[in-house]
Amino acid sequence: MARFGVSPTRDKPSDYRPARVSVCVLTFIPEMEGYYRHRLDVVRLCLESILQNTDGEYDLVVFDNGSCPEAAAYLEGLKTAGQIDLLLLSSRNIGQIGALQALFSAAPGELIAYSDDDILFYPGWLPALLEIYNTYPQVGMVSGVPVRNALETDSTANRKFLTDSPDGLLAREERWIPEDWERDWAVSTGRDPEKWMAKTSKMLDPLLEYRQVRAFPAASHFQYFGPRQALLNALPANWLGSMMAPMADLEAGVDRQGLLRLSTTRRYVRHIGNVVTPAMAEEVQEMGIEVTGKVVSKRPRRHWILEIPRMRPLLEKLYGKLYDILHHVKY
Repeated sequence: MARFGVSPTRDKPSDYRPARVSVCVLTFIPEMEGYYRHRLDVVRLCLESILQNTDGEYDLVVFDNGSCPEAAAYLEGLKTAGQIDLLLLSSRNIGQIGALQALFSAAPGELIAYSDDDILFYPGWLPALLEIYNTYPQVGMVSGVPVRNALETDSTANRKFLTDSPDGLLAREERWIPEDWERDWAVSTGRDPEKWMAKTSKMLDPLLEYRQVRAFPAASHFQYFGPRQALLNALPANWLGSMMAPMADLEAGVDRQGLLRLSTTRRYVRHIGNVVTPAMAEEVQEMGIEVTGKVVSKRPRRHWILEIPRMRPLLEKLYGKLYDILHHVKY
C-alpha cells in the first residue's frame, strides 16, 4: 500500500460554526402514486416556507427516510444549492423513531426545531417559539400552533407548574382557540370536521401568562422546538422496528424529565396534509411562495360507487392486491 502526497486539508481549519438552532425535518415519500401522489408538492411547500419565513441563524437539517428517487433528487438539489446544510439520505425506511434518533444525533445545534414534512411555516415562527422557551422555566417542547387534541394529553410537569403557581403566572380557561383553526386541523389530519367540532364543543382552552408571555399548556408532536439533549433523552433507548410509532411516547419522555410542553397562542405553523388545497395555495402565494405542483380539492364529492353496500372493503382489498402486484410484494 502507498500514499502519494499529503491531503491539502490536513492543516486547514474548518470555517463552519454550527448555529444555536437546528431546524430538523423528517421526510418520507416512498412513491409518487396513491396516497403519496401529491406529497412531493407538500414537502416542497414545507421546506420553501422554512427557507422564506425563518428569521435568524439556523442550520437546516433533513433526514430522508427511504424516499423514492424523485424526492431524493429534489432534496439533493436543495443541498447542492446550499439551502439544506446537512442532508441525510437513508436507502431504506428505518422507522420513525430510528429516523428521529439519527436526525437529532446528527443535528449540530443545542436547540432543535423539529417538523414533519407536511407543515407550513408562517413569518415570525422561530422568534415566537424562542420567546416562550426563553421565558418559561424548564421547557422541553414548544409548538407553533395550539391544537385541542394536544390539550387533552396529560402532563405531570405542566400540572406541577400550575400547582406551584410561580410568581407572575396567570391561568384562565375560556374558548380561546379559533374554530377555523380547529376545522383546518381536522381536515388536514383526515378527520370529519363536523364530528371533531361536536366532540370538542364543550372543551375549554387553558391559557397561561407568565412574565407577560402567553402560552397554551400543550405541544404537538408534528412540530415542536426544544433542547436537543432533552429530546434525545425522551426517545426510546432501544431500536424499534415499527414504521410508525406512537408519538405520545416522545411526549411522555419529555414529561418524565419534568419539562413543560407549551404552544404559542397564535398560529405560526399549520398542518398541510397530503395535498395542497386551493385555499392554501392562495394563502402561500400571498406570502410570495410559488406553488409549482397540482392544487387539489381536499374533500371532493363522495363517489357514487361508494354508495353500493360493502363496496368500500372490496375496493380496499383490491387496492391492496394491486399495490402488491405493482411493487412486487411477496409475503
